[in-house]
Amino acid sequence: MAAPPVRIAVAGAGLIGKRHIEEVDASRSAQLAAIVDPGPSAPEVAEKFGVPIHRSLTELFATDRPDGVILATPNQVHVEGGLECVAAGVPAIVEKPIGDTVEGATTLVEAAEAAGVPLLTGHHRNYSPIMAKAREIVQSGVLGSIVAVVGTALFYKPDDYFDAGGGWRRQEGGGPILLNLIHEVNNLQSLVGDVVRVQAATSSATRGFPVEDTAAIVLTFAGGALGTFLLSDTAASARSWEQTSQENRSYASYPDEDCYHVAGTTGSLSVPTMRLTVFPGTRSWFEPFETSRVELDRSDPLANQIEHFAAVIRGEAKPICSGRDGLRTLRVVDAVVESARTGQPVDLI
Repeated sequence: MAAPPVRIAVAGAGLIGKRHIEEVDASRSAQLAAIVDPGPSAPEVAEKFGVPIHRSLTELFATDRPDGVILATPNQVHVEGGLECVAAGVPAIVEKPIGDTVEGATTLVEAAEAAGVPLLTGHHRNYSPIMAKAREIVQSGVLGSIVAVVGTALFYKPDDYFDAGGGWRRQEGGGPILLNLIHEVNNLQSLVGDVVRVQAATSSATRGFPVEDTAAIVLTFAGGALGTFLLSDTAASARSWEQTSQENRSYASYPDEDCYHVAGTTGSLSVPTMRLTVFPGTRSWFEPFETSRVELDRSDPLANQIEHFAAVIRGEAKPICSGRDGLRTLRVVDAVVESARTGQPVDLI
């Protein structure tokens, strides 16, 4: 007999919040309990889905105790909202980044761990069947010991993107390092392991804004592998997750392009085409590879995230992307910003 659906409230009815609301409402494992948002458009969303509306988490917890909460609020209140959920003993998914500062995120993660309240970070790509299969291949050992990883997030944001919200995306903190790189770091760490050192250089030469438009990063992983990552929001290129994974139909799709290449001592894997190349015998650049393409069963990562959250709430699963995983990712991005500022490498251990 199937378990009854868990009751999940969603805090934040903006763009990503609405997607979470839709996925919770559509899930067989979850039921939408309430929406939390003080904005003028939130009551209309709540009415559409037939659930109560609350202006704050404090107001929600005063009248109800859902089984879980998804925090899709602005970054600067992620820690505050997460701490409220922990204090109420309610498991939570906190949208990325888990905090707007490393210090605040550390406070939240340690509080959740001390209280024994499940805390997840909303890096939804962790629930992508592409990433799940890539992790499986890397962990199987078919690639041998991982030597290197090459990553790219090269795309072109249209000019009007920078006009929205009073132009804050032209200023420090509005560039691709803080807005986009955090997804990539989370993906690479899930594949290769923790990053222990970064060195970065940035440029704003193309757009001429105070914030960077391009970054080049060297990564050292705990296992000894090295990585490079090229990031730009002003590059006429399709080598980004959004344009290659086919998981978000808002973007033009280029299914023959890759954005990650993981190379080991016996083979390599390109993601997301899932082209697998291995030595069948003698390892030598004079010898031919055996090549194949790994098949995927595609599904929506956001929907998968809801199913996983429900399983965590019921005690049937451990978080795939915990609060501490989100904190590790945030630390790396913070180190990239610091390295770009100083021109020096930054160690994370």
